[in-house]
Amino acid sequence: MRLFAALLLAASPAAALTPEDIRSAAFDGEALSEGQSGLAFATQVLLDRAGVSPGVIDGYDGGMTETALRAFERREGFEVDGQLDLEVWEALGGPSMEPAVQDYTITEEDVSGIASDGLPDDYAELAERDAIPHTSVAERLAERFHMDEDVLRALNDGTSFEAGQTITVAAPGDRTEGEVTRIAVRKADGRVDAMDADGAILASYPAAIGSQQTPSPSGTVEVVAVAMDPTYSYRPDVNFQQGDNAEPLTLPPGPNGPVGAVWIDLSKETYGIHGTPEPASLFQEASHGCVRLTNWDAEELAFMVSQGVTVEFVE
Repeated sequence: MRLFAALLLAASPAAALTPEDIRSAAFDGEALSEGQSGLAFATQVLLDRAGVSPGVIDGYDGGMTETALRAFERREGFEVDGQLDLEVWEALGGPSMEPAVQDYTITEEDVSGIASDGLPDDYAELAERDAIPHTSVAERLAERFHMDEDVLRALNDGTSFEAGQTITVAAPGDRTEGEVTRIAVRKADGRVDAMDADGAILASYPAAIGSQQTPSPSGTVEVVAVAMDPTYSYRPDVNFQQGDNAEPLTLPPGPNGPVGAVWIDLSKETYGIHGTPEPASLFQEASHGCVRLTNWDAEELAFMVSQGVTVEFVE
């Protein structure tokens, strides 16, 4: 999750955003400003709590935030324009919201099992490892609290992220629960909507959905199986070739693996809904045909689906 966020931080004064900016954020009738703000951060948290994922919580009014606002407006029956206004702010619970940030004390478990020396890019080298874990404590905690890693670091400037330290993190919503009977993959919106038997949207997520070279399926398929913490079967003759690796490989599980922390297998061979090691890049990089979500969104969805759930690809 580091590259795209780092570019944003280089272009905007991310370090200027403080926990107090976020705690004191309130809607004053003006649209979200360009760049980073406490109000945008608070809005993202409120969307997350409402079951409409903004992707990474980073305080920027970017593409993922706009699509989340559109998805919330569509669900609530409002005019859909992707803009924060008084009607949306009140429906999100903005006037009475609980703080959008909270204190968190880092535990020994948080700092264990980290690949602090980094991970190789080459799939053959990754296949020789036992796992593909997080590469820093900050990366692990950013995912836990649905945040951009560099923004987490900026809010805790000077912190070494060691066990026992208390840091400031986002206060996102609890995991959405329910029984999903249909999933709509909205290609034009870059969103995935999960619906119950009555057609109500339980949750909505930003997604990378195929590319011109490797498009996602069309029509309707079904969920075949769900794998938590999956291995990854690399098959260059079927999907794509990575580097010089011309032979099939099995990569170990881990949040930084090619399919992240979850694989939801679909009835069209080789296609699935899965997580990603680069959540901040969802709207910058197309997938290899699959539907890619943040790890935390994929995990939430995985607990609500079962075999036979309909997945419709909406053009």
